[in-house]
Amino acid sequence: MTRGVIWFLFVFGIFLLIIGGLLPGFHIFKSIGILMILAGLALAAQLATLKKEEVIDNWSILIENGNGRAEDIFRDTNSFILETKVPAITIKREGISPSMLRGVLGRKRDFLTVIDRRNIRLKPYKIFINARDYGKNLDVSWYLTFKPELWKRILALVPFVSIVPKKLSDLDIFDQQDLRAYATNAHHCVIKAVEKLMLSLGQDPAKIDRRSRGFLGIS
Repeated sequence: MTRGVIWFLFVFGIFLLIIGGLLPGFHIFKSIGILMILAGLALAAQLATLKKEEVIDNWSILIENGNGRAEDIFRDTNSFILETKVPAITIKREGISPSMLRGVLGRKRDFLTVIDRRNIRLKPYKIFINARDYGKNLDVSWYLTFKPELWKRILALVPFVSIVPKKLSDLDIFDQQDLRAYATNAHHCVIKAVEKLMLSLGQDPAKIDRRSRGFLGIS
């Protein structure tokens, strides 16, 4: 639905822009066209993206013969996170793209997005959990990202304002504890979902490489 609105705003906005430029006395069309294009850009900017430069930690596994079991991972991971009863954790399922352009073109993959809303300094840190078929196997992965909202990035430019950390080293010891606990909790829940699936497939979960590949090195 959102992609359709974005395309409509872009296409019709460009059409009005051309009409307003070609026909004398129709300059209002040019102004409306520009506004529609700007509105389309604003909507496109709201599409959820996962860029490689924002990833600070990640983990993945390829489960043999796991084709068709992605929903098991999504469902069980969601349930296991809720069972931990960590306060102020939100989980939602959404389509994610690696860039705004790919999102507009409809190239998305399903992810569980996990956010810790208890600590304002941790809100820029989001965890994206994915499961997808890869041949006859199942590719399961998660990514811990750092991406402040636009107004927070602007606020971070103000001298002596440290509400939003610019990098991991700006977090104090309490924030680092909270970040590690938040990421480790999600990681363990994904591992439990993977273990459950592997056991149902008659595979040995002991072979899982549990350590993440990034700044935190979670295991």
